[in-house]
Amino acid sequence: MDRTQHDTKAPLDVIAAALRRERARSGLSLTEVAKRAGVAKSTLSQLESGTGNPSVETLWALCVALGIQFADLIDPPRPRVQVIRADEGPAIYSEHADYAATLVASCPPNARRDLYRIAVAPGPGRESQPHMPGTVEHVVLSTGRALVGLTGEPVELKPGDYIAYPGDVPHVFQALEPGTTAVLVSETS
Repeated sequence: MDRTQHDTKAPLDVIAAALRRERARSGLSLTEVAKRAGVAKSTLSQLESGTGNPSVETLWALCVALGIQFADLIDPPRPRVQVIRADEGPAIYSEHADYAATLVASCPPNARRDLYRIAVAPGPGRESQPHMPGTVEHVVLSTGRALVGLTGEPVELKPGDYIAYPGDVPHVFQALEPGTTAVLVSETS
């Protein structure tokens, strides 16, 4: 089978974005990552700008320096969106009261969560730019109706519905009714 060079190589823009994302996540400078990987700073700079011709050895060395898997460089991250409707999810009931607790998301180890009450009026949606790498937002709609989630792919929520989506990509919250409120949890790992 005849394969073109484009078909057999990981796209440089995917590798460049992954290197920038992972270096930002690690908090390391360009100089420090290059030093730890044993590659020239100019080589890493070229790779982060989407130019150059990286060898597998160079990419492996960068993975080791950044503490990531090789696939993290060549396989672009896919947004993970989870929706749980108001009447769904594993519920635990009390023996002594009319009380039900439904787990909608558990906290991963080493994560930080911030909790917000949201009040939104109908109109143009609140478009958010990407937050820190690894951020996940969880929303439970309290009242009203809203479009919530990834920009271009929001999900309509009704009271009691839950959605989780990556907060490190562009996302939106748009009220569809007056009096729309929600609880938002921003989780960073």
